[in-house]
Amino acid sequence: MIRVLHSVSNMARAGIETMLMNYYREIDRSQIQFDFLANKPVPGEYDDEIRAMGGRVFVSPGLNPLHFPKYKRFVGDLLRDNPEIKIVHAHNEAMGYYALKSAKDAGLPVRIAHAHNTQIIRDYKYPLKLVCKQLLPGAATDYWSCGRDAGICYYGSKRWNESGFTLHNAINMSRFEFRQEERERLRKIHGLEDCFVIGHVGRFNVQKNHSRLLDIFAEITKTAPDARLALIGVGELEESVKEKVRKLGVWDKTLFLGQMADVSGWYMAMDCFVLPSLFEGLPVVGIEAQATGSPCVFSDRVTDEVVLSPETRRVSLEADDTEWARVILEARQLGTDRTKGTEIVREAGYDIHTEAQKLQNIYLRMADRK
Repeated sequence: MIRVLHSVSNMARAGIETMLMNYYREIDRSQIQFDFLANKPVPGEYDDEIRAMGGRVFVSPGLNPLHFPKYKRFVGDLLRDNPEIKIVHAHNEAMGYYALKSAKDAGLPVRIAHAHNTQIIRDYKYPLKLVCKQLLPGAATDYWSCGRDAGICYYGSKRWNESGFTLHNAINMSRFEFRQEERERLRKIHGLEDCFVIGHVGRFNVQKNHSRLLDIFAEITKTAPDARLALIGVGELEESVKEKVRKLGVWDKTLFLGQMADVSGWYMAMDCFVLPSLFEGLPVVGIEAQATGSPCVFSDRVTDEVVLSPETRRVSLEADDTEWARVILEARQLGTDRTKGTEIVREAGYDIHTEAQKLQNIYLRMADRK
């Protein structure tokens, strides 16, 4: 058996981590085991499940340039003490350089950089991330991504076109097959039987652009007073989002549903899924929503690769709120056959059963490198 060490922030219930767990649950764990290098000391919601499946969570000294020598020693010792770890697979965007460089210096022959986004968030670490982004390709041996645009962003067009590999953000289709009874159950519980339900799943942070979503929703309610907005997620901007909801006068039309282990039923309860993100690689939530047959509206900053269903639209963030409202409200007229969603998504290559087998074979071949 070989082990693959995944470098992550921590195993919280978010897009990258959910994608990893989708694969972890499906691979043959008698041949391949996953371990996780958590670079934040905060426990993640997936930690217990990981340990129950035979995986391990190692907490690093953190992604701080002042601690880089300590970090390198930590990773070096970890790889030396666990020679069954044959691959380091980094999901920290530019900051994945830390794990990959440390693994390179420790002599590990397989080091995968994995791009998940098309921009870098401009936070206090932004200058450091720019430096790490330039150094990232030299620390990796393999260049992976969730899609074309994210790969080009992190590795450049030439390297991506020559040696890039796309690993689909695949999902378990059986969970997302449309169920009318589940739709009706949730809508009844929340008093939504006669409402037009607009939904969003995502962390409350700058990238997801909740502020613009609220402006669009307020515009929709001018002509569709039965519209309701269901927000699933948590995050650092949640309180400011709630404050804006109150200011816009749509508090009684907005549901804050928090974080949940299984969002599949809520996709079914929605009449339209909306993602006006400022940037994305290829969002798992977009695949999940389309698998339930939900009409979707994405911003033009979300890669066109996510458009799998004929009921999915992309709208420019430069378009005004009235145009966004018009496109979203068109979902009422589509007459969508929700039961066809899983077939469309499966044919596009996002069935976890198939994709996990492919990944397993790739890892096993990689593990033979010297």
